[in-house]
Amino acid sequence: MKDDGRTREQLIAELGQLRRAIEDFDEAIRLDPEMAETCYNRGVVYDSLGQPKRAIDDYDEAIRLNPAYAVAYSNRGNAYASLGHLRRAIENYDEAIRLNPEFAMAYNNRGTAYLNLGQFQPAIKDFHQAIRFNPESAAAYSNRGNAYEELGLYEQAIEDYDEAIRLDPEYFDTYYNRGITYSSLGEYELAIEDYDEAIRLNPEHVEAHFNLARVYAMLGHAEAAIESLDQSIQLNPASAGAYLIRGAAYAELGRDIEAIADLEKSITLTEDSEWIQMARQRIEELEE
Repeated sequence: MKDDGRTREQLIAELGQLRRAIEDFDEAIRLDPEMAETCYNRGVVYDSLGQPKRAIDDYDEAIRLNPAYAVAYSNRGNAYASLGHLRRAIENYDEAIRLNPEFAMAYNNRGTAYLNLGQFQPAIKDFHQAIRFNPESAAAYSNRGNAYEELGLYEQAIEDYDEAIRLDPEYFDTYYNRGITYSSLGEYELAIEDYDEAIRLNPEHVEAHFNLARVYAMLGHAEAAIESLDQSIQLNPASAGAYLIRGAAYAELGRDIEAIADLEKSITLTEDSEWIQMARQRIEELEE
């Protein structure tokens, strides 16, 4: 299960509740194996436990028992998507939408699958439909913003992120993605504000720490960049990019020993020949 800010005790308690739910559904299915809803519900619990393959088995059975079970198709699509089987996920969303043409969540999830496949226009079309059938869907606005951002339609992306945040002010990834878009527009102070908010809502958002540092470095704020990169490296010690940028920031401050140590560390974390050559050249310059 993903740690989303809950305490260890809360996670353990929830895990115990989910396992007890599995036991209850096992017994219910033993007593009446023809109940599609019970199979579906057990699949939902397996999904929550991070066991998508077992969830798919239950969704398969629910669909066998009730071939018109639109939400089972949609959730089976989600399970396939979590396994990286995006085409199979889309097939399931297609069927869910055929059975329920106003199924907003299925449109949103199919759009997300298209987005992850790099098919941005079909993704936008699906997000349009998701918003049409559920105008309060922050996720659909945020996802459509991501598709617009990928296409370089930054102003339209900002509009969608604004609406997503209005609908759900705690949706930290929307702030992060709007920050990326502001950076692309050269609106660096606004980008910093959004990365800061994403981090406030999710202090372990490693990409937000990293991108915040990149903006600080771009603006020449070396000390602020180092502070953000310290957090980024703590969360992801295998990030060659974080060491490279922190090394450059140390060099800007005249802290050559620390700069060289970070640049050498970045070399050990990548196999990119151009990256390695760039880091070595910078090390040679500092050692002169």
